[in-house]
Amino acid sequence: MKRHFRELSVTATLLLVLLGMAVFAPAFFQPQPLLSLVTREAPTLIVACGMALVIICRQIDISVGSQFSVCGIGAGLLAARGWPLPLVIGAAVGLGAVLGAINGWLVAGLRLPSIVVTLATMVTLRQGLNLGQQGAFVNLPDKVQWFGLNQSAGQWVLVLCSLAVLATLGLALRHWPAGRQVYAVGSNAEAARLAGIRPQWVTFLVFVLLGALTGLAAIMNVVQSPQVQPLAGAGLELKVIAAVVVGGVAIAGGRGNLWGAFAGLLLLACVSPALTHLHIEAYWEKAIQGAIILLAVVADGVRQRRSGP
Repeated sequence: MKRHFRELSVTATLLLVLLGMAVFAPAFFQPQPLLSLVTREAPTLIVACGMALVIICRQIDISVGSQFSVCGIGAGLLAARGWPLPLVIGAAVGLGAVLGAINGWLVAGLRLPSIVVTLATMVTLRQGLNLGQQGAFVNLPDKVQWFGLNQSAGQWVLVLCSLAVLATLGLALRHWPAGRQVYAVGSNAEAARLAGIRPQWVTFLVFVLLGALTGLAAIMNVVQSPQVQPLAGAGLELKVIAAVVVGGVAIAGGRGNLWGAFAGLLLLACVSPALTHLHIEAYWEKAIQGAIILLAVVADGVRQRRSGP
């Protein structure tokens, strides 16, 4: 119980919020709006899974928003040129993996601080995209939206895909040797090296995986609209880092899991629609989300102090 206190507390808070909505704003639970909300958050969940792995490995990547935008525009341009959708999906995932590999090489290979590296790549990608697109949207063929399915079916495909990625990575992180290596490197890289683990290789791979997941998430966002926005990923990095930290992943590395990140994302995602249904001004959204994040960080600090020497 103590080991999973943060995850359980976030889940309990989420349930209390949902219970409050059931009492004071039952319209919140109308099936189609609720499905639309979950669908919008599906790409964010995919990126949050990758970000959790990076943070558990005691690194951080603040360039995912720019990677998301670049992969989305790249996929949109290929789709507009008539590429089959499976090839477009593969190209977006591949492009994301390449961008992640660049970050991973700079961090793991050259031993540069991840916050500095990803800040630089964030700005470089964003400015390069602005220069290349000049703010222009990319129009998509009709067959791309919702994978050529009707909207409801397409939404369910996105939701189930994101849950499948969550379940697969969550189980792998906890039960596969590779997952345990991520925890080991995040807890103590030198001890992990002495145990036969290659910390730099593990670090490189988690950045590549995050990039590939960001490319997948970009495609999941692209198919929800007839156009691709060049700034679709603006602010995504803050959103996923907030969800991961609120969900119990220690910013210092070595602790946390994807299920807590999932609960943290749902909790933060519920704030905006809850305010709408309760007829509260929208400007309270960021304040409430900020308070939730601050409480999570404070709780993490108090826990570390109590468990310290």
